[in-house]
Amino acid sequence: MKKINKLVFIFSFILNISMLFAQETKKLTIDEAIEMGIKNSKNLKIDAAKISQSTADLLEAKNRQLPDFKLSASYLRLGNANINLEFLNQNSGNSTPVPNSVLLGQANLSLPLYAGGKIKYGIESAKYLVEASKLKSENNRLLIAYNISEAYNNLFKAKQGIKILEENLSVSEKRDATFLKLEKNGLLARNDRLKANIQTSNIELQILEAKNNYAIANINMNLLLGLDENTILDIDENYIDESMELSFADYYWNAALENRKDMQALDMQRKAAALGSKAAKAENLPTIALTGGYIAADVPKILTVYNAVNIGVGINYDLGNLWKKNSSLMKSEAVENELSATNELLSDQVKLDVNKAYQNVVFAKEKTLVFEKISTQSTENYTVVKKKFDNGLATITELLEADAAKIISEINIINAKADATLTYKKLLQSSGILIK
Repeated sequence: MKKINKLVFIFSFILNISMLFAQETKKLTIDEAIEMGIKNSKNLKIDAAKISQSTADLLEAKNRQLPDFKLSASYLRLGNANINLEFLNQNSGNSTPVPNSVLLGQANLSLPLYAGGKIKYGIESAKYLVEASKLKSENNRLLIAYNISEAYNNLFKAKQGIKILEENLSVSEKRDATFLKLEKNGLLARNDRLKANIQTSNIELQILEAKNNYAIANINMNLLLGLDENTILDIDENYIDESMELSFADYYWNAALENRKDMQALDMQRKAAALGSKAAKAENLPTIALTGGYIAADVPKILTVYNAVNIGVGINYDLGNLWKKNSSLMKSEAVENELSATNELLSDQVKLDVNKAYQNVVFAKEKTLVFEKISTQSTENYTVVKKKFDNGLATITELLEADAAKIISEINIINAKADATLTYKKLLQSSGILIK
């Protein structure tokens, strides 16, 4: 039985070692993460497909100004055709021959000369829609960059939390060992020693929770970056030391007006809709085209036609438009009104986003200063209580409470600094300048 347990242990050890080596560790800065996430984003691949669709629509609109040229040929077998060419019969007195086949060939050319502006407006509108799709993609790049920043921030906080807790766990375990010796020598009550053990166990539980959060954050980050989900990410510990130079609030609003791609995309859509209304009005106008053609026919024993070339001008005008309501124009004007209202709504939303993000940065900075003060006070308080405890002037409960407050303040200051960095990136994203 012992041999079996020993073999199981050896097998488990080898398996764990192999899994450890199988996991790749990758060092990653925040800028590298953003670049990699944008490169591998599935959403941006969808955007690229939409841009291709818009480009194809533009090509289709341009094709409408080019001539149409069609060729057709037919060969027909005839049954007992009844053909009466009276002018031949009157002159010859003979009956008309009966053909058994017909060969017909045609070539038709049509070049639009005037279409009321529909072709011109259609091309210009399609150009605006191509630009709109590109701008939407650029706006999504900003959103992706912020989402990656948020995931990176969560990964950083989880890792730093584990580091702080493990350092305090080591201190707590040494304290437990000391208290155990004191209990054995009759210098410490058993329930006091157990209180310290409970705090150690609570730290272990916090570490387990922090490691679970880290594992989830690591998997989420790998998926965002297009990496293998088992890749261990080694993030930059100086991430929270990045410079946060805060300008006046108006600077970020003006930056948003100049750089927000979603606002620019909506402007392109509005221009396209305005051209759509002009194109709809043009439906009430006639269309003029230059036409040309060639016809060849061969009906054995009856008729042969070659080099029948024709050229002319064709005019098409639907008189029904005089009494029919232009539904296309009504729809297009409704789209214009919708986009106009959407533009006002988006402008208000952007203004709110920028101002909210700005206030959050100011708040985060002030909050960080308070947490730094609390951390300093908690560390000093623990030092004082520890000295008093060593001299028998403080209870173990007071010592453990001071220790717990110190641990919490250490975690809070790290989280506050990380969140302040993230709120600054949110401000840059809201202003359209997160990616230079």
